[in-house]
Amino acid sequence: MNKKKAKISLVALALITVLFAYTVIFGIGKTGTGAMKNIILGLDLSGGVSITYEAVGDEAPSAEDMRDTIYKLQQRVDGYSTEAQVYQEGSDRINIEIPGVSDANAILEELGKPGSLEFRLSDGTVVLTGTQVATAEAKQQQNQTTGANEFVVQLDLTKDGAEAFAKATSENVGKPILIVYDEEVISDPVVNEAITGGTAIISGSFTAEAAKNLASSIRIGSLSLELEEIRSNVVGAQLGENAIRTSLIAGAIGLAIVMVFMVIVYALPGICAAIALVIYTLMMLLLLNAFDLTLTLPGIAGIILSIGMAVDANVIIYARIREEIAAGASVKGAIRTGFKKALSAILDGNITTLIAAVVLNVMGTGSVKGFAQTLMLGIVLSMFTALVISRLLINAFYELGFKDEKYYGTAKKRTVIDFVGKWHVTFLISAIFIIAGPVFMAINSGSGKGALNLSMDFRGGTSTSVTFNEDLSIADLDADVKPLFQNVTGDAEIQTQKVAGTNDVYIKTRVLTLDEREEVAKAIQEVYDVEEKAITFETISSTVSNEMRQDAFIAVIVATVCILIYIWFRFKDIRFAGSAVLALVHDVLVVFACYAVVRISVGNTFIACMLTIVGYSINATIVIFDRIRENLELMKKASLEEIVNTSITETLTRSIYTSFTTFIMVAVLYVLGVATIKEFSLPLMVGVIAGGYSSVCITGALWYLMKKRAGKKAQ
Repeated sequence: MNKKKAKISLVALALITVLFAYTVIFGIGKTGTGAMKNIILGLDLSGGVSITYEAVGDEAPSAEDMRDTIYKLQQRVDGYSTEAQVYQEGSDRINIEIPGVSDANAILEELGKPGSLEFRLSDGTVVLTGTQVATAEAKQQQNQTTGANEFVVQLDLTKDGAEAFAKATSENVGKPILIVYDEEVISDPVVNEAITGGTAIISGSFTAEAAKNLASSIRIGSLSLELEEIRSNVVGAQLGENAIRTSLIAGAIGLAIVMVFMVIVYALPGICAAIALVIYTLMMLLLLNAFDLTLTLPGIAGIILSIGMAVDANVIIYARIREEIAAGASVKGAIRTGFKKALSAILDGNITTLIAAVVLNVMGTGSVKGFAQTLMLGIVLSMFTALVISRLLINAFYELGFKDEKYYGTAKKRTVIDFVGKWHVTFLISAIFIIAGPVFMAINSGSGKGALNLSMDFRGGTSTSVTFNEDLSIADLDADVKPLFQNVTGDAEIQTQKVAGTNDVYIKTRVLTLDEREEVAKAIQEVYDVEEKAITFETISSTVSNEMRQDAFIAVIVATVCILIYIWFRFKDIRFAGSAVLALVHDVLVVFACYAVVRISVGNTFIACMLTIVGYSINATIVIFDRIRENLELMKKASLEEIVNTSITETLTRSIYTSFTTFIMVAVLYVLGVATIKEFSLPLMVGVIAGGYSSVCITGALWYLMKKRAGKKAQ
């Protein structure tokens, strides 16, 4: 790059940044395409559609059928938003809440009316039921005869469904099989050949809409229960504009602090990092919009956290540049070598986290899938801004005359710290914090409080429906209505939802006893002069079902195994992988102990928090392992203990700076955020500290002890 290209590059980057900023703030065109205001927000921030179904039949449905139906509906509504919620109300009702939409009728039409589905022969014999259909999707494929593209419906059957359908189609080639939904024939495809593989294609002169509608009817008809809609409403935000405003202010303040910190510490490279962070943030907002990702309050916290983590790659690069300058390299050579040497640590750290995100996205459901999608986006953008934008900026500034070492700094010679020799102390400290979790859980359980402070997301609660005589605002509900309930429950976890165009409000709390329900009703009647019949109570199930918890747990286990295999492959030593995973478990257990000791509410944000710590922890560990791998080649005459201590000391600045910037972002969010955000931020702060501690004090020593023990066995 010469001076002319450097000027062109900086001008082009400035124009692109201005364009990104304009698009994020104002959008493009009359509809404001790309504007931040068009990002899909979750129920907690903007509201959406609430639909209530009731099971059809004289007898109450079994608990197993209700769980199965809720789980399948959750998978279906994930197509609208990964933050959609499905939960049980009373004994035979199911609520569906979908954020970011406002047309209940359109949702009902697309989702379909849950009813009975059967596949019958023309003489009425049932050969397949809806429960034997696993999935149904509208797809496009090429017609083998005409070569033209056509719309079809693909059915994937369960194991017993595949066997039953194979028998039926084998015996009825050339005959139609009627698809009957609520006693109405919705399709009558002819069997062309025996279908034995468990996958069937329904073809015909379908339009895209017709194929989509047929697939929707088949999906909704495969539920364990037949349901009927009893009400559908457009509901308002659970938290209101104040939550968004305070979170955005916190994000802006945190970003400003991190940018100033980087400039003070790294001089010119710090300015490059600050510019790259601004571009990262703008691109994140643009792509959230482009990919129609649903943003919730924890999602905002996650993005703010990712900004802090995005600093990491820049810190690794700039620390390397300073080391090269200290070793006698020219500034230009130091920049080139610094990026080259930092590449492996950046790639390995981000790829391991990306592996986890991909697995969670594929195997997870609901908020887990939503978290994974945001995480994947953040990882890719982080690498792009560090390896492309930062590199372009620093090279351009160099060509424009910033060639003196004083603009970049020089790494100071540090005394090697004996981290390995202090493993007895550091391991003991970790053990104390980890053991605190089960100890406090036992104490809490013995005192009748419950081992953990499970929120409504995990243990269900009571939904109180009130028709007020006036239209109360979210601010009114927060200031006046919530305290009425808190005085009775003694619990601050209270969610309120307004039904658009009415005076109806839903207030969700922990499970209320009969006496508490009477006390709440009396208080509302006295304060708001509401009639008794305008207040109703319903018990609701948890929004995080056992199946969702199981899916999340399995996804995390699979992700951890994949990370272990990748680290083993990259570092050619299973001990690196083993100690990295153990450090990851350490950080998760420390954060878990925080939930038990402080009694933080365990809800949907708990899952997001734990997943965030997993990504953060593994990234920090990889940087140290990368340096150990490098020093094993450079320090062949040194002892293994000396190599480990030197590697940790050399990367200590990076570990401290990255932990500090990430902690600052979350801490500002904790100070300024609403109650829900505080419950998410506090354990994250603990996780950031635990992650930094384990990376520096645990992982290297753990690998050393494993290596040393293996050496003794070999003797």
